[in-house]
Amino acid sequence: MIGTLLIALAAGAASAVMFASTGSGVMTALVLALLAPVPLLVAAIAWGRLCAVIGGLVATACVLAIFGFDRALAFAVSVTLPAWWLGHLVLLGRPTTSPSGQDGIEWYPPGHILLWIAMIAALIAAFSFGTDMTATNQGLRRLLSRVLGNTVTSTDAVDIPRLIELLVFMAPPMAAVIMTTILSLNVLAAAKITAISGRLMRPWPRLRDTKLPLMTLPALFAIIAFCFPGGLIGMLARIAAAALLTAYALTGFAVLHTLTLPLRTRPLWLGLAYALMLTFIWPIPMLAMIVLGLADAAFDLRHRFGPRQPPPLPVP
Repeated sequence: MIGTLLIALAAGAASAVMFASTGSGVMTALVLALLAPVPLLVAAIAWGRLCAVIGGLVATACVLAIFGFDRALAFAVSVTLPAWWLGHLVLLGRPTTSPSGQDGIEWYPPGHILLWIAMIAALIAAFSFGTDMTATNQGLRRLLSRVLGNTVTSTDAVDIPRLIELLVFMAPPMAAVIMTTILSLNVLAAAKITAISGRLMRPWPRLRDTKLPLMTLPALFAIIAFCFPGGLIGMLARIAAAALLTAYALTGFAVLHTLTLPLRTRPLWLGLAYALMLTFIWPIPMLAMIVLGLADAAFDLRHRFGPRQPPPLPVP
């Protein structure tokens, strides 16, 4: 118990320091802040949910003592609670009995975890922008005006007011896209660290089989219907739609991994897809992965065109 407590304290301290590093003003500190949930996730997956709870409370208390209530609330919403809940889902399982009579455990599917990640990312983005859209948009306009005023030298080539309005409109869904991607990478990194250490209590899932629940697709279409009106409802719908579309983009990569299995050039195609995501034209491959993920959800591409599994051996 003392060892678990020390690990929880260390994880909480590391997470708080990573989150607080943004105060240094260094760009690399932003990367550390985005990875702040990883220590708490590792504690939750490797040493249990209670370890993550203790570490999260310690980290939140440290942020509260140093930066005040607002930053502590942001830390609790964006780091502590997601790390605890996602760590809980990774360890979630129920006993099951196979047709042969052997007892086992049915673990929580990765696709369901991905859906939770998208919902949590949407909530974090909505919390970040708040309910007072007028004040939030005005603050974004002032910030963007200063940034673009210092970076754009030729005002004749760029319509700065129109660009600012476009960026203000796109900021909430883009925040949801970034948060969904970062949270997914955080969970994957934490699970991999735990597996390498030998403390992962569930078998490593085959990630290329990841599928979102069936009701996610009609829910996405229903949310998209609310994206067009202005105001708070439209902003929240755009945030939720962006998070779910990002989740489908991630399943699109899983589809790509499956469909390219028979190809000798598979490393080339996968490497090209991931390399394009790191360039300035990343929206194009992102859109392609979204289409691939949606098509798989609608038509089950992996089952129709994926490699065929050999028939099971007869049971003597």
